[in-house]
Amino acid sequence: MKRSIAVLGLGKYGRSLAECLYDMGSEVLVADKNEDIVREFSNKSTVAVCADLSNEDEILALDLKNMDIVISAMGRNLSASIMAVTVAKEQGVPLVVAKTSSDRMSSILKKVGADKILDPEDEGGVRSAHILSSRLMDYMELDDNFCLAEVQARKNWIGKNLIELNLRKSYNMNVVAMKEKGGYWSFADPHVKVKDNNIFLVAMEKKDLRKWK
Repeated sequence: MKRSIAVLGLGKYGRSLAECLYDMGSEVLVADKNEDIVREFSNKSTVAVCADLSNEDEILALDLKNMDIVISAMGRNLSASIMAVTVAKEQGVPLVVAKTSSDRMSSILKKVGADKILDPEDEGGVRSAHILSSRLMDYMELDDNFCLAEVQARKNWIGKNLIELNLRKSYNMNVVAMKEKGGYWSFADPHVKVKDNNIFLVAMEKKDLRKWK
C-alpha cells in the first residue's frame, strides 16, 4: 500500500526529498509559497499546493489528517516549522518529521511534537526518503545499484529461522549481520529463531527496495 507523505517547504533539501519519495512510488503532497517551484512540482508530485506555511489557516486547508507522514522541510524558518508540526500533530498525523538547522531548533520542535528530527548535515534528502518511504531503519548507498539497509523483523518472521524465511528468494536480500535492539552486531546464525526485537543488516539492489514497503 502506498504511503501518503506531505513535504512542506521546497528548498533544496525539500525538493530532493519530495522528488525522490515520488519516484519511489509514494503519494506526495508538496506545499510552498513560491509559485514557480510549486508549478515545477506539478509533474513531480501527486498534489502541489501554493501556500504560506507560516499561516495556520493555510496549513489547515492542506487537510493533513489523511497523511501517513508530514515532513516540515523548513530548517531555516523556526516559526513556520513550529506551526506546521503543531497543526500536523493536532490533526492526528501518525509521524511528523521536521528538518532542523541547530540543536536549539531541534529541542524546540521536539517539544511541540515532532516525532523525528532530520539533520541535513548528517543525512541527505535521498537517504531520508528511503528511510521514510520504505520503512527502513537506516540506509546507505554503496553505488548506483547496491545498498546496505537496516530492517526490523516483521511479525510473520517471528519464531522462524533464516533458512525457513529464505529472504533472498522473498526480497532478494542477503543478511549480513543481526542484533537485538540496543545490542551489538554479530554474524547471523541461520538456525536461530527470529525474535520481535531483532534488527538485520541486509545487502540488496536498490531496485528491490519497493518490495520492502
